[in-house]
Amino acid sequence: MAVNLIIRLAEPQDLSILVKFNQALAQEARGESLNLQKLTKGIQAILKDANRGFYMLAEKDDKVIGSTLINFEWSDWSNAWYWWLLDIYVEPNHRKKDVFRSLYAYLVTEAKAADVCGLRLYVYKGNTSAQKVFQKLGMVSSDSLIFEDRLLPMP
Repeated sequence: MAVNLIIRLAEPQDLSILVKFNQALAQEARGESLNLQKLTKGIQAILKDANRGFYMLAEKDDKVIGSTLINFEWSDWSNAWYWWLLDIYVEPNHRKKDVFRSLYAYLVTEAKAADVCGLRLYVYKGNTSAQKVFQKLGMVSSDSLIFEDRLLPMP
């Protein structure tokens, strides 16, 4: 685990940093700007209702430097939950310093304790650096593809 790193559950007072991280992630990964009002309300909905998911934060020296959102998917085949890791972000000056590795290790431990059957995430095809990070953690490419039908406009 990275030195002096605290992994913790996000709280309502973390809203502004989560908004900042999600805006930066959308810009980096997709070259897009998110609707600030919609994003803020979306994050608030998760912070207020744990049934929607939860954010985990990586903090160093009392400063949040990384985050990820966890959503749930029920598997009837496995009779258990999958946790989806979404909106993974680490501040640029803290990358390649085991911040996400520490966050991921914490989530693996928590997921096992909660009888979660697996962790999943999706990554953009062109984001090869992120793919390498996930592979180094032991994740493998799924044999499934994701298809979508966006019913509401993004962003």
